[in-house]
Amino acid sequence: MHNLSHQSSSSPKTQHSRLTKLIIISSSLCIVYLLLSLLLLHTSKLVNLSRSSQDLKASTSIDHLVFGIASNHNSWPRRKDYVKLWWRPHQMRGCVFLENRSPSTSSQNDTSLPPVCLSDDTNRIRYLNRGGLRSAIRVARVVSEIVAMNHSNVRWFVFGDDDTVFFPENLVKTLSKYDHELWYYIGKNSEVIMQNKVFSFDMAFGGAGFALSYPLAKVLAKVFESCLERYIYLYGSDGRVQACVAELGIGLTREPGFHQMDIRGNMFGLLAAHPNTPVVSMHHLDFTDPIFPNMTTTQALEHLLEAAKVDPHRLLQQTVCYDRWFSWTVSVSWGYAVQVFGNRVFLPDVLRTPQSFIPWKGGSVLAESYVFDTREYHPDPCRRPVVFFFERVDYAKGGGGIKSSYRKMTNEDCAFDTGSPRKIEAITVLSQKLDLDIKQEELVQSRINLVCIQSNRVNSITKPQVLDLPFLSQIYTEARQRSKKLGNQYEAVWLPIMNDSSTPLNEEKQKQVETTRVSMLWFSVSHPSMVAPAFV
Repeated sequence: MHNLSHQSSSSPKTQHSRLTKLIIISSSLCIVYLLLSLLLLHTSKLVNLSRSSQDLKASTSIDHLVFGIASNHNSWPRRKDYVKLWWRPHQMRGCVFLENRSPSTSSQNDTSLPPVCLSDDTNRIRYLNRGGLRSAIRVARVVSEIVAMNHSNVRWFVFGDDDTVFFPENLVKTLSKYDHELWYYIGKNSEVIMQNKVFSFDMAFGGAGFALSYPLAKVLAKVFESCLERYIYLYGSDGRVQACVAELGIGLTREPGFHQMDIRGNMFGLLAAHPNTPVVSMHHLDFTDPIFPNMTTTQALEHLLEAAKVDPHRLLQQTVCYDRWFSWTVSVSWGYAVQVFGNRVFLPDVLRTPQSFIPWKGGSVLAESYVFDTREYHPDPCRRPVVFFFERVDYAKGGGGIKSSYRKMTNEDCAFDTGSPRKIEAITVLSQKLDLDIKQEELVQSRINLVCIQSNRVNSITKPQVLDLPFLSQIYTEARQRSKKLGNQYEAVWLPIMNDSSTPLNEEKQKQVETTRVSMLWFSVSHPSMVAPAFV
């Protein structure tokens, strides 16, 4: 009996011990499973975040863009030369959209042009604007039709007219500032206040070109058809795009490098006083004069693009120099023109746009008013600054950067004295290639001033205290060396204005100066009759 009693009493204890062990083991396994799951989930998130970060860091290139160009069978034969100027076969993707194909519009055998795509029929969509053309619906649908082609590896869809001239490197540089995985609608409105008032200050004008980030374009394409039905009263295609984008909660991101150019006549002023941002596009070139004298419109654009090939980011960037010895003011629009004023002009006045053009439409104050500051463009050419137009660009010998030349191309037959800049025949500008990264392009918006150096004499700029004497001496020495190489008797050196310069440069400031010297520009004027005084 005793043995039986002992066995029966130990059995529950054994079972309890086994159950406890089972619970402990099960709990341990659950804890290990949960820990491994959390670890794997965290690792997966880190991998995805790392991939996303790497994707963002991968710089945007022309391969990431797809173009949708709106045209028609009447305008394409005469405007395709504009597209040919900037289109890069085997490198760019996209289509020219026409309403029908004819022998005169076929470009299948011309590899220098984008392929022609036929637009879908839009007769089912109503158009009730009496002052416009129903082709605006077809042009607007270029957005959804180009997205429907399902191109791979796309970051941005870019849209423009057949007379829109893009500057590809600057377009890429501008779009690279933005996260292509977010929703962006990028472009620019009109230069004329009335045009914006009639259509919208928040609309990217189609002729200037505009860009949609890939995710926004995909979402927009899904709702575009139904959205077009709601805006049957709008005038143009760009108004319809803006309205449908607005319904998605996205506003216009303005980039001043896009140019609608709602002007006529001489566009010199717009190009000579371009904002400090890469020029992205031009438009309405059939309604303006050639940008260079003695050339056709196409020849003039080809000439400008020669400069763009060498240094696209610096193209049209304005820089101002003051020469106290001759009391001259010099304004350089790189790759286009150099203006030399025979007197001292305040910087804000130089930066104003010379009103060399007339508005798109007249008849009212707002129609003749612009969204930027303007100054008088005197009807008498002898009372204007002397203008030297871009002639050629080369790489300087010995790795000395880029050498661009500017020459008089018009004869005004003006009287002048010995101290007048009208005696100068040519100007040479030496510079390093401007290749700002994204952060620099966003931050560097200030103008660059010049320190003028005439042979053996250092002339002051408007604020001479911004540079310390040792640094000026170093610059002066380099200027003399370059002057001897070039055989020029007048030279200037371009430097960024620095703050807090009343004290000598400390070690940190010296490093900053050495960094800025990478983008230093040199400016030289050739004239044999200029005799310089001794260096003081």
